[in-house]
Amino acid sequence: MENKDGRQGPKLGSLIFYLLMLVALIALSTVIFGNNYGKQEKTTLADVLEYINSDEYDVTLVDVNGTNVKVSYKDSDGMVKTLNQSVPYEYVDDLVDVLDDAKKAGKIGDYNYTEPFDWSIVVNIAMFAGTIILVFFIFNTINRQTRDNNSVFSFGNNRAKMTDPEKMKVKFSDVAGSVEEKEELSEIVDFLKNPAKYKELGAKIPKGVLLYGAPGTGKTLLARAVAGEAGVRFFYISGSDFVEMLVGVGASRVRSLFADAKRAAPSVVFIDEIDAVGRKRGAGLGGGQDEREQTLNQILVEMDGFDVNSNIIVMAATNRVDVLDPALLRPGRFDRRIMVNMPDADEREAILKIHAKNKPLEDDVSLREVALSTVGFTGADLENVLNEAALLAARRNKKKIGMVEITDSTFRVQMGPQKNSKKLTDKSKRLTSYHEAGHAVVLKATSEFEKVDRVTIIPAGQAGGYTAYKPIEDTDFYTEKMLLDIIKMSLGGRAAEELFLGEVSTGAASDLQHCNSIAKNMIKRYGLSQKFRNMVFGDENEEVFLGYSMGQVQSYSEQTAAEIDNEIKYIIDECYAETKRILNEKRDVMEALAKRLQEKLTVDGPEFEMIYESGGNLELVDYAKKNNISLEEASTRMASETSIFDSVSDVIPEDQTAPAKDNDTADGSQEES
Repeated sequence: MENKDGRQGPKLGSLIFYLLMLVALIALSTVIFGNNYGKQEKTTLADVLEYINSDEYDVTLVDVNGTNVKVSYKDSDGMVKTLNQSVPYEYVDDLVDVLDDAKKAGKIGDYNYTEPFDWSIVVNIAMFAGTIILVFFIFNTINRQTRDNNSVFSFGNNRAKMTDPEKMKVKFSDVAGSVEEKEELSEIVDFLKNPAKYKELGAKIPKGVLLYGAPGTGKTLLARAVAGEAGVRFFYISGSDFVEMLVGVGASRVRSLFADAKRAAPSVVFIDEIDAVGRKRGAGLGGGQDEREQTLNQILVEMDGFDVNSNIIVMAATNRVDVLDPALLRPGRFDRRIMVNMPDADEREAILKIHAKNKPLEDDVSLREVALSTVGFTGADLENVLNEAALLAARRNKKKIGMVEITDSTFRVQMGPQKNSKKLTDKSKRLTSYHEAGHAVVLKATSEFEKVDRVTIIPAGQAGGYTAYKPIEDTDFYTEKMLLDIIKMSLGGRAAEELFLGEVSTGAASDLQHCNSIAKNMIKRYGLSQKFRNMVFGDENEEVFLGYSMGQVQSYSEQTAAEIDNEIKYIIDECYAETKRILNEKRDVMEALAKRLQEKLTVDGPEFEMIYESGGNLELVDYAKKNNISLEEASTRMASETSIFDSVSDVIPEDQTAPAKDNDTADGSQEES
């Protein structure tokens, strides 16, 4: 039995089980409610009969209304009294017979009789109907949960979400950038559309395609685009959906998934975050009995069982291709691997245009400029930037999104929301301003590939302030000098505190972790230290698996480990000394930048560049900003104005405090007409 989405519904055996359960419940309800409702132990109606048969009471009327009996009588004093009694339904007929005999014998005056209604029938019918409704409700709930794979009865069923071709709207045109990636995948699309062309040539299309790359680069979107372009069904499931506490559940779900995919062929099966089940076997503490490993084994078996012409393509995505089991990557399984790269400037601009389609932008917004200023951002980051910009514009009651909102949202995505409401003490401002100024000045003095974008002492996220910087151009590698410059920039805050405040704080904790990590990697991974040139130590994945690393032996001696620690210290010490030398040389710039930060709290990149280039001359910077001119032109104008002032001062005596009035000479005498 097949559902609307192409998956198998409840099996025949399950339906028979539910039907038998229904019959059993009906039989049980019949046994429970089949007897007359309210049946009681038989009574003698002593109170009623005593009044009827007794000579002491003159019973004038007995009113029988259903099971309610009302006896009207006169007592010995002639007073009319009433006795109310309720009798069981099954005794009403007997009571009527007694009343007939008593009336004939003259013991009662008369009686009225209203035939009772047997409510027990209604109660029995209602309870029976309620039981039937309850049974059908339970059956329907179980049946629906079985189809949706949400019940305990279906824990082994396929949990993939299937999308029909007519509902899959994503195409390659919706994926900005990724030109080479789309070219690689276009062959897969062509195979799904025209499998006969490949069969005639004897070509074997790859069974599996592995997409790997940084988070947010669009791997899932590319997989959906393949199904959308090919017009086939798309099965989506996360690797974590396979694994449960119960042993064997993951393998059962794998079998169910591939069985459904074969019935729906041609189709695309997409396993997101496959590293959740595809990590190297033997890496866990459970050995071969690990549930995750059993699931992986079943995936390998299912992919081996594919016919090369089954018209099923298995796609998977991961951020950690280095931790996958080698058996997954051999030919015949995921034999085509496509790296989804970070977008470059042109691709970032194209991505921004897609996400800006339904957003009103002001005329000053340049998506090209935004693309150039967001080096290192993924497609997901760029989407988030524009969404945050729209939220900021709405918060500011603007009708359109301006460049200011996009700039603010960029820093918000990088650092988190600014805590403008937090009150800063003078001491905190001073310490943070010198700390952040140290980062910015050292970066400007050393780095050739990055530039300062903003310096602020307003807390954001977990930082008390931050120096935001961005690469000048896209780069895929780092040189030794670039790594050393990053270390110096990280140490700039601590060095500035020591030089300008005479004490250091805990604010440099994350900076120290960062620079120590870089120095460690320079030695152990990149072979960039002086003592261990071109040597690497250990496996870069040695800390990924607890079970795997427990069985490994350190690949170098304790003496070498100590020498590595000394080499790390040497790199840090040399960079720290160079950092302090730079800050001493740029002392005027440091003082000016720290002063401006304490006044304004935030200094943007262009203003910082002016402060640095002017050597810390804030008067010159303010003049250039006020007149919207360059520092060179501002310097020329200020020098000219100064020379004019000096020449005027030479003509006017020092004791002359005011210019001469009309018709007055310089010496105060009256000039003749």
